[in-house]
Amino acid sequence: MFSPDDIQYALETTNVLHEPDRRIDTFGSTRFEFQLLSELMDSVGTVRIRTGEVEASRPQIIRPEAYTEVEFDGFSDDARRLFEWMQDKGYDAALLKYGFQFRRGEVHEELIHDRIETVRERVLEDARKAGNPLQAVIEGVDDAWEISVLRFTFEMVRESHGINVFDFKRKGLL
Repeated sequence: MFSPDDIQYALETTNVLHEPDRRIDTFGSTRFEFQLLSELMDSVGTVRIRTGEVEASRPQIIRPEAYTEVEFDGFSDDARRLFEWMQDKGYDAALLKYGFQFRRGEVHEELIHDRIETVRERVLEDARKAGNPLQAVIEGVDDAWEISVLRFTFEMVRESHGINVFDFKRKGLL
């Protein structure tokens, strides 16, 4: 379990190096692939690359409590605590009250024995060459890596807000 200081540190030091081309869909599910780079705290010159996917979706069945409930499938209990901590601290979590479900898929890990700068450049170059519109590259904290992934996801929700509001208005739902 992470302390409030661990959460704050992970939020402050997470950096999205490469964003996906798309945003969170208004009426459906959106899947992102991520590569998360993190330096090992106890091993100089070693970088862990976690590769996985995260999906953000609206609940399939609308129920009154869904408007204030967010689900974190596949994440540790720290994801729920992070969300509650962000609400307590006044972070802009209003957009998350739509009843989102966040689902994390299987994550693969690889250790690279090189400097973080070198690994970062290589991974970013590979991401640019691949041109995958769903790809995100994130640099975060090794032990609190899920918080880094969730911060990226929350940012995608926040950045999608304008498009989502426009879609709701266009359909006469707002």
